[in-house]
Amino acid sequence: METKRKTRTGIVVSDKMDKTVVVLVKTIGRHPLYKKVVRQSKKFKAHDEGNTCRIGDTVRIIEARPLSKDKRWRVAEIMAHKEMPELQPAEIDKELLGAEESDSTLQPT
Repeated sequence: METKRKTRTGIVVSDKMDKTVVVLVKTIGRHPLYKKVVRQSKKFKAHDEGNTCRIGDTVRIIEARPLSKDKRWRVAEIMAHKEMPELQPAEIDKELLGAEESDSTLQPT
């Protein structure tokens, strides 16, 4: 008999560790007494075997056996990759310098 494992969906906030990502899971619920909407967030460390997750990716994590002191989850699937710009940092600097020069030409002297 297969047991049901908990799953959560969240956003990767850190991928600096080897084979581990930190996933931020946000939940929304009602307070039991005051009936006001309460937002909660929690960070989970999840096992990423192939180091394929990047910061900003939306992932589904699933409960697993203890893998280390803090890791109790593993990445089941990457649902969406964050779009990364194709510009290099040097190109961004050139664009900013060009914008500043055009702004200075518009100023009356």
